[in-house]
Formats: sequence, C-alpha cells, structure tokens
Amino acid sequence: MPDPHPPRAARAGDRFAAPPVERRGLFHKLLELVAPGPDSRDDLIESLAEAEHKELIPPESRMMLEGVIRMADMTAGDVMVAAPHMDLLDIGADYDDLLHLVIGTGHSRFPVYEERRDNIIGILLAKDLLKLQRSPELNLRTLLRPAVFVPESKGLNELLRDFRSNRNHLAIVIDEFGSTAGLITIEDVLEEIVGEIEDEFDDKDRPESGIYTLADGSQRVAGDVAIDAVNDAFAVNLPEGDFDTIGGLVAHELGRVPRRTESVTLGGLVFTVMLARGGAVRWFKVTREPREETEADG
Repeated sequence: MPDPHPPRAARAGDRFAAPPVERRGLFHKLLELVAPGPDSRDDLIESLAEAEHKELIPPESRMMLEGVIRMADMTAGDVMVAAPHMDLLDIGADYDDLLHLVIGTGHSRFPVYEERRDNIIGILLAKDLLKLQRSPELNLRTLLRPAVFVPESKGLNELLRDFRSNRNHLAIVIDEFGSTAGLITIEDVLEEIVGEIEDEFDDKDRPESGIYTLADGSQRVAGDVAIDAVNDAFAVNLPEGDFDTIGGLVAHELGRVPRRTESVTLGGLVFTVMLARGGAVRWFKVTREPREETEADG
C-alpha cells in the first residue's frame, strides 16, 4: 500500500529538514582522512596507506598519489638513461645501418650525433626514415628535429610541465660541465607516477618463471624471481642466504637499490637494471661476464 504521506523535498527554510546527502568524491574523502593535516610527506604517504586499508581509495590510486608525492623530490638525473647506455644514431652512417638500429631497438626517437657521441646535433623520428627510403637524395640533416637540453638537477615536476607545453617527448640531460649525462623521455617521467608503461614492443605474456630471452641473446629477469630459479636457468651458484629474490641479493651486494642502467656482477653474471620502481628493481637485463683470454692463440 502506498505511503499516504510521502516525504517532501527539504527546503532551505525548513528548520528540522535533514541535510542533503552529498556524494563525496575521492578528493573529499582524502581530505577528511588527512585532516588536520600530516606534518611530513612520510606522514602523508602513511595516511594514503591507511586510506587504502579503509577502502577509501583503491590500491591503484594510492600508488599514483604516492608517485606524485615522491616525484616532487626527484630530478632528471635520478631517472635518466645514462649516456653509455643511450641508443644513438651517427649522422654519417649508411641508411641500412640506421634502419637496422632503429628496428633493433624499437624506439620512436633517437638522438643523432656527429663525430663523437657527446656531440648531439638533433633528434630523428624513426618514421622520418621512410622519407629517406622514398627520396634517397634527401639529406638526413634536413629531417632532424632540434634537441632539447636540460640539466641533471631539473625537477621532474618542472620537466613534465615542459614536456607538455613544448610537446617534446625526449630531452638530453647534461651535467654541470655541459657534457651529455644521459637522456630522459616523457614516458620515463610518467612511469614514476603510474608505474611501468608497456608498449607494442613489451612482452604482454610474462613467463611464470619471470625469465625470458631477448632478441640479442641476453635474458630479461624480473627482480622478484627466486635466486634458485636464476641458479637453475644460468647454471650458476648464487648464494641465497637471507634473501629470497635476485633483486634483494643485488641490492644487498651494492648496499642500496641500484638505479636504472647500473650494473652489478655476481657469480659470472652481469645484472643491469632495466627498470626500478618503488624502491625495488622490477627488471634486470642479464648477460654473461666476458671471459678474458688466458691462453695464447695457437
């Protein structure tokens, strides 16, 4: 039977009217949680963890918010790919050599140097190589885009603003002496917030072992792979000790979490950091340590 006296809508002048129900968004819930306010960034991060525990925000949101907070203290030098590991194109190289490197690395943009690697003269978009294929008489120099140079001390927040406003996706990082220290892309910056960004060149189906072979014959190994799995895969005898994962062992040997492109040699294997996030290594590139020739040819 219908209610003969259905509730009427509350009016502003009603003295005893119930307050309207508000749909609180994530931002308002977060404000309520941290009020009257944390005293430090560490307190704020702890508050975010508490918010996730109380199911006020999902885990993905907490990770992104933490990334934004931590990024405030980071610089281009913290995230860049170091100069020795940069994939560069030589302005004087043959077209076939350029094409081979572009296909092999899978990047969309490449710094181009002249005479020496430290002398960056511009940026080449991979798609622009098609213009050379159609018109071989073109000069590669005419296809270069201006290179953007930033100091190692450039804050990631400011760098991200520059990337967005200038529509650049790559910058060359220089040290205090004006020499090339490395490069950084907009993807590198965004990954500090959202985590690893996979593209069409990334393996979407990660093997259960966390170990698989790259095109150059080296191995890609996840940081959380068990040490005994690495020993089995590479026929080595790395000590387990107090550590279960290869990432923990490498960090222990170095005394800290290694940065991207840093290498550590253990048991005849060279572990080079491909990706580090959240205070841990996500991926290593693993190669065999070069063997020095101990016997004369004969």
